[in-house]
Amino acid sequence: MTFPVFSQVQLTQDMPQFGLKKGSVGTIVEHYSMLEGKEDGYSVEGLIYQDTVEVTESQIAIITRELILVKN
Repeated sequence: MTFPVFSQVQLTQDMPQFGLKKGSVGTIVEHYSMLEGKEDGYSVEGLIYQDTVEVTESQIAIITRELILVKN
């Protein structure tokens, strides 16, 4: 599945190398298509002030209305 650029996403796992926790929210600003058999990559901003974090597709999930309701 390819996530659209400018989609709001949340992390599906902790990223201790950046001090980020599962559920942290950011916005996709770039998509990197990979070769067959490899996960696509994304640049996500908003997770770290004035920086982007590169993640794989399995490390993020699109924020939907249902996810927001579950968190509240």
